[in-house]
Amino acid sequence: MLSPESLMEEKKTTSISPAKFTEKKYVITLIFVTSLFMCWGIALTMGDVLNKHFQNVLNVSKSQSGLVQFSIFGAYALMGVPAGLFIKKMGYKNGVLLGLTLYAMGAFLFVPAANAGSFAVFRIALFVLACGMATLETVAHPFMAALGDQRTSDQRINFAQSFNAVGAMVGPTLGTHFLLSATHEAGNELVSVKQLYIYIGVVITAIAIAFALVKVPPVTDPHDGAGEVSAVKDDHKTLFQHKHFVWAVVAQFFNVAAQAGTWAFFINYGHEVMHFSDEKAGYFMLPFMGMMLAGRFVGTALMRYIAPNKLLAAFALGNMLMCVLVAQGWGWTSYIALLMINFFFSIMYPTIFSLGLKDLGPKTQQASSFIVMGMFGGAIFPFLMGRIADTNIATAYYLPVVCYAVIFLFGYKLYKLR
Repeated sequence: MLSPESLMEEKKTTSISPAKFTEKKYVITLIFVTSLFMCWGIALTMGDVLNKHFQNVLNVSKSQSGLVQFSIFGAYALMGVPAGLFIKKMGYKNGVLLGLTLYAMGAFLFVPAANAGSFAVFRIALFVLACGMATLETVAHPFMAALGDQRTSDQRINFAQSFNAVGAMVGPTLGTHFLLSATHEAGNELVSVKQLYIYIGVVITAIAIAFALVKVPPVTDPHDGAGEVSAVKDDHKTLFQHKHFVWAVVAQFFNVAAQAGTWAFFINYGHEVMHFSDEKAGYFMLPFMGMMLAGRFVGTALMRYIAPNKLLAAFALGNMLMCVLVAQGWGWTSYIALLMINFFFSIMYPTIFSLGLKDLGPKTQQASSFIVMGMFGGAIFPFLMGRIADTNIATAYYLPVVCYAVIFLFGYKLYKLR
């Protein structure tokens, strides 16, 4: 039997030993959970292609097409807490299955929407699909955090978000090919929407069936054990007394607002400022999302040497500069700055999420729900940017500067545990 001194020494050695990325028993589960990040990346960026497609086919204005994002991110606001409660009662695996089911249902609802040729019905289908996306996001972040040591949770979430960036590249590529390509016959524009989302629905259904057959090892959220002293000291606090969490929700609101607005009118910017065809502007979303993928891999590597909050603040400053350059409409100079926005944006969502969940113990799952609800910023901002973009698409890119200023303040100071 070890003496108290030996136990203390063993505990000290354990506490300073390098933290593993994950454990062998979690590898299969980690692969499946990582695939979820890619799945909602595809659907999210597909909405940005739908913006331009509905402008062309259903004759809606830019501000009206911003309601596509309202339907998507509005679902996040409404579904975040119910999804969190469901996950708390039924567990991570059942939460994933619920999210995939809603995702597939929404995709199949594009069939009656296309048959009716109704913008309103399309928005209902998008809302149901986005309820599935919101459920997946609510479960996937704490699930990924639970698959290893809390000290490497930032790295795991950013790693998984890198595959979200892969999905964000696949989504607009598929959308542009099916929806904006000049090769489809006139009058078949909504038929192509229907076919595309049938394919998506079938793939998501297959993933759900496969995940249902996977045996998920028991997991313990590492945030529950984030320091015995801290846990005891903060046990009496309500969730909203944790100021770092509250500011994470605020930061995520503005972060997703900037993202949704920037992405929603990317194709419009290419068409109106760079004078590309819709199809060419759509295919430029591939390198645009590629910049986000590169930023996440670079950011994940840098976090081994730079504190996540400091990197977040630096990237926010970078995007404030990029937005100012984009707003000038200086041809390729502004367009390259527009591409660079996604590089600096890359680490923001997962890093804000991870910083907001630190040391919350049993409140982690509930906190995850509220941070997902913070994505409601994406429902409001594209409409506001669209109102300006109806007059001048370049000038609209001044608006996200305010959002990145808030994110900078969070990374610089407001992230701190109290």
